[in-house]
Amino acid sequence: MPAPYWLDSSDLRYRFPDVNKALSKPDGLLAVGGGLSVGRLVQAYKQGIFPWYSEGQPVLWWSPDPRFVLLPERMHISRSLAKILRQGRYQIRLDSAFRQVIGACASITRNGQNGTWITDEMLDAYVSLHEAGYAHSVETWIDGQLAGGLYGVAIGGVFFGESMFSHSANASKIAFAHLGKLLTHYDYRLIDCQIATDHLQGFGATGIARTDFKKLLGQYLRLPGIRGHWHLPEQVSYVPQRT
Repeated sequence: MPAPYWLDSSDLRYRFPDVNKALSKPDGLLAVGGGLSVGRLVQAYKQGIFPWYSEGQPVLWWSPDPRFVLLPERMHISRSLAKILRQGRYQIRLDSAFRQVIGACASITRNGQNGTWITDEMLDAYVSLHEAGYAHSVETWIDGQLAGGLYGVAIGGVFFGESMFSHSANASKIAFAHLGKLLTHYDYRLIDCQIATDHLQGFGATGIARTDFKKLLGQYLRLPGIRGHWHLPEQVSYVPQRT
């Protein structure tokens, strides 16, 4: 079995091996090391690669096959979630509490995971990505408190989802539904969900071959997207219509 590729931390061109060289076991492990600078992270995402590792490990870079994705305009909203959205007992904010969101994602206990993969190093790296205009948070606020949300990286016409959390029932689902509307409005074409979860499959996420994912990136990363702080466009209706 081939070993993963070790990245040179002094390589300022931030080169990665071809994603087709990723291991099949563990699925998608491609490279090790190199650090989490803004430049390296941006280059990684453009090639369909993301970091995922635990405290005490070197940075591990992944490109799994299949890759789970969702088209924003085809996001499925269940009847129960649509009812919650119509009630509107919440407020959506964008990029107002990014560090709080990623910190909350790090603190959530998840089934099958011992500890968090969002280390202090990872948190600081994504805050830097946020300050550079690439990483964004979608937040659900209830009664003036941050109740749930998500964060990810937006490049071109692609949103690379990273993690979400809920302190109140359905708060992360509310944020994700609003993300879909926002991305559709701004002509984003793809949400990268990385790996399969029941939560995201319920919204319509599906697996595609890594080669197909790479082709989609080649098309959609050319789109302009939005750099800098995100704002909610007033002209967009986020309330689902009754059917």
